[in-house]
Amino acid sequence: MNVSEPGSSIAFVREFILQGFSCEWKIQILLFSLFTTIYALTITGNGAIVCALWCDRRLHTPMYVFLRNFSFLEMWYVSSTVPKMLNNFLSEKKRISFSGCFLQFYFFFSLGTSECFLLTVMAFDRFLAICRPLHYPNTMTLHLCTKLVIICWVCGFVWFLIPIVLISQLPFCGPNIIDHVVCDPGPLFALACASAPKTQLLCYTLSSLVIFGNFFFILGSYTLVLIAVLRMPSATGRHKAFSTCGSHLAVVSLFYGSLMVMYVSPGLGHSAGMQKVATLLYAMVTPLFNPLIYSLRNKEIKTALRKVLRLPT
Repeated sequence: MNVSEPGSSIAFVREFILQGFSCEWKIQILLFSLFTTIYALTITGNGAIVCALWCDRRLHTPMYVFLRNFSFLEMWYVSSTVPKMLNNFLSEKKRISFSGCFLQFYFFFSLGTSECFLLTVMAFDRFLAICRPLHYPNTMTLHLCTKLVIICWVCGFVWFLIPIVLISQLPFCGPNIIDHVVCDPGPLFALACASAPKTQLLCYTLSSLVIFGNFFFILGSYTLVLIAVLRMPSATGRHKAFSTCGSHLAVVSLFYGSLMVMYVSPGLGHSAGMQKVATLLYAMVTPLFNPLIYSLRNKEIKTALRKVLRLPT
């Protein structure tokens, strides 16, 4: 749908078409069922972790406060895009309003950026716990932990605010078909009637800073952790530390790898199909596996979950 501005012959777009996956109806239903299951498991798994960590006062320590906030963030992160995605599977028109598109864009990117910062803080926490064990209780207090969590949320919701506002001010006069599963800057820049090289540069610069800055900080932290672990005299201690760090690095690699493909190397001309798959990796797959990787392998959290769900020990 296009609307003409008063005194102008140009019709501006007032809604977009989120094309998503163009395939047969049977495959659409299959994908709808698959994604609905993934979404339900993600919300249930992360919600159970949040409840378990909140109800067990013994787990009100910095490491578990970070995990609780991380699981809570993942619930909102996956909810910023998946419900609309599911609705589009059952819809013929697949419409999303102009304001709805940019609201999705804002919350999806803000929550994703908050996750980047929170992953970095979690890596810093493990660095302090393993490399500075004697100073850890006095350094990583609950007060500092709360401050770090608030900073992650605030910075996440401020980081991309200016570029998103600038993109929303661009003229969109048609076509209005977004060949993607979410409202994303790449397709939106392509649909704009006027080029905006400075806004594009700002968007990709901020993406590079938040992705590479946090990624290299995490990599540096775990390099130091690895060195400290190899010096541990206890084989049990080494195994436990390797297990925790390996799980974290696996999620970091999956999350940051797909982000780098999407937002740091836009000039490589990725196909629309590759962009959709990469988006699904960090928007749906990573939040699904996080409860298993971070929490369900932890004995304390398993015990807390059994108490919350009233399961036999």
